[in-house]
Amino acid sequence: LGAVENGTVTLIGATTENPSFEVIRPLLSRCQVYILKSLDAPHLQHLLDRAVKTDKELQKRNIDIRETTALFRYAGGDARKLLNIIDLIANATPADEPLVIDDSVVTDRLQQNPMAYDKEGEMHYDIISAFIKSIRGSDPDGAIYWLARMVEGGEDPAFIARRLVISASEDIGLANPNALLLANACFDTLMKVGWPEGRIPLAEATIYLATSPKSNSAYMAINNALELVRETGNLPVPLHLRNAPTKLMKQLGYGEKYKYAHDYPGNFVKQQFLPDELKDRRIWEPQLNPAEQKHKERMQQLWGEEKKW
Repeated sequence: LGAVENGTVTLIGATTENPSFEVIRPLLSRCQVYILKSLDAPHLQHLLDRAVKTDKELQKRNIDIRETTALFRYAGGDARKLLNIIDLIANATPADEPLVIDDSVVTDRLQQNPMAYDKEGEMHYDIISAFIKSIRGSDPDGAIYWLARMVEGGEDPAFIARRLVISASEDIGLANPNALLLANACFDTLMKVGWPEGRIPLAEATIYLATSPKSNSAYMAINNALELVRETGNLPVPLHLRNAPTKLMKQLGYGEKYKYAHDYPGNFVKQQFLPDELKDRRIWEPQLNPAEQKHKERMQQLWGEEKKW
């Protein structure tokens, strides 16, 4: 680090990984990072034209470029892949025959799509992020597309299923509690049926979650509660809520005046459940969806003026 910092060593490196993951932070802070973005179609076309005109071997061939859609798609914005594909097709075509490049030839020669997907690199995190955000944004087309990208790229199916369970809790929550049940059922089914059939319950759960109403009120409620706990510390439990397994505890008033809800009409009776210092605080904030509005109405009906949401 010192040699880099004082200029004794000029460090120049290249990596296909995200430097944030692969380069230690002290070294990264002393470097200028340049991002090389994927090439787009005009750039790939320029490289193709230049290869045909300047490459000594290709100059000897009768080249017939009819289509480039598949060629550019399989290249994936990578110049090396583009040139390797052209080389592969050239080597597979007899020298005395025209070198035809079209979509069917490219697909046939490659046989399968060499997807640009690294299960441990930046692409892994970018695509799962796009997947979850598509579900959160209620776009089933986007969600199923990113699911397909992960499936085709060889992502661990269990990882996808876990993220669906998280999404069902965090983003759909009380607006549709069945989403969590279905996400868990998807996970269970995936473990039972294996692959490749497991892609079907993953697709079903993905579309169901994407098309469900959304709420993060439970997610926000636990975050609010945690923040409140950190702010207020270990407030004492009200005496009437404390457990009283011994005679001494009962003499000290533990559990005294506790009202057993099932002894009252409608299995409800008003009493205090928060510490004295927080008795008037609201932590859960219901959101504007039919399911939570129904919960809110019931709570307001039970508590009346004691609590207001």
